[in-house]
Amino acid sequence: MLEDGEKGVILQRDKETYAVAPHVPCGVITPETLRRLADVAEKYNVAAMKLTSAARIALVGIKEEDVDALWKDLAMVQGAGTGLCVRSIKACPGTAFCRMGQQDSLSMGIALDKKYHGLETPNKFKMGVSGCPNQCAESCIKEIGLVGMKSGWRLFVGGNGGVKPRLSQELTRDLSDDEALALTDRIITWYKENAEGKKRLGAVIESYGFEEFKKDIIG
Repeated sequence: MLEDGEKGVILQRDKETYAVAPHVPCGVITPETLRRLADVAEKYNVAAMKLTSAARIALVGIKEEDVDALWKDLAMVQGAGTGLCVRSIKACPGTAFCRMGQQDSLSMGIALDKKYHGLETPNKFKMGVSGCPNQCAESCIKEIGLVGMKSGWRLFVGGNGGVKPRLSQELTRDLSDDEALALTDRIITWYKENAEGKKRLGAVIESYGFEEFKKDIIG
């Protein structure tokens, strides 16, 4: 029996079948890929196709003996849906499509996804990029959340959902794209260097002290 994460699978409730969630960067997908997903789902007689909260399309109810062939037919990257790593970046349409957008959240999300998706971290690590204060990407409950304003990005840290949900705190604002990317890198590096056991970022910041954390990151 495969373990969760092995070959990109997630064991299902029946303890016999699996789900896979191919990576779809920031939820942007082509008609060709949608057709391939549908063809593969029919070929392997999956039980369901499920849109996930991370904007992936999960194929559910896969037999173990079909896993390798299914991935070969999909020809897609495995999504980081489990394990201690940076999960798929969640991003709203931003200025690319939405009339409310104030910053280009899709371009920012794709840039973050290319650099960090699947990166090993002390605990699961989520990022959300919202193009305006409506926060459709739920930036307020992510380890790192970016929120677009006319003056630039607001950067929030330390949020998470789960059993013990935690709202993020604003670290700084009025950031350019390059500044936001640089601070994101500094935060992830700090987390990997200062994490205590398998605590999530918010818990590490809380025990370390937010003001001390802020000094370490932005001086």
